[in-house]
Amino acid sequence: MANDPRSLHIGDPAPNFQARTTMGPMSLADFRGRWLVLFSHPADFTPVCTSEFIALAKASSRFEALQCALLAVSVDSLYSHLAWVRAIRDGFGVTINFPIVEDTSLIIGRAYGMVAEHAADAAAMRSTYFIDPAGFVRAMTCYPATVGRSVDEMLRVLAALQAVDGEDVVTPEGWKPGDAVLIPPDQDQAALLAEADDPTWFCRLRPQPAKG
Repeated sequence: MANDPRSLHIGDPAPNFQARTTMGPMSLADFRGRWLVLFSHPADFTPVCTSEFIALAKASSRFEALQCALLAVSVDSLYSHLAWVRAIRDGFGVTINFPIVEDTSLIIGRAYGMVAEHAADAAAMRSTYFIDPAGFVRAMTCYPATVGRSVDEMLRVLAALQAVDGEDVVTPEGWKPGDAVLIPPDQDQAALLAEADDPTWFCRLRPQPAKG
């Protein structure tokens, strides 16, 4: 577990941890070999978090299709998590089908920079970490406690990360699966000069091949 949350950046190994969850004891290392979206929430039984969890549970098959697991974390106790999961099922008819980690000591939150090192509570925690199968942080987002995340955007970022891993391309603004990708410009002078007749040499789209 990293001790300095300020040292966590994109490309760094995700700090490992072991903790109790609503689906039994788990560690981050249990998810090695597949993608993982690790996301924090400020507190159980809050309206924004409840709306996010319902949406994520309903979209779980879309994450599974991308070989990605979901793992939530907050400072509330395991028993609070369990009561909240039951309340969501009874009140909204939705079963939360991913584990929720107990982090009452704020050890995980501080290691990931979800909460300030000397904060008295976790009110600012609404962070998301996209972790690749090798255990490295590939993308991060952070929202205030008052603003809900977009599940579609989480899926879009995940798909984009997988797309650029598959070949030497990058994704343009607003890219979605099936859209054209960008070809990185040549870094060799001779190749670059040979393309002098192409005014868009630095920003060229390439259609994605059709699947099926």
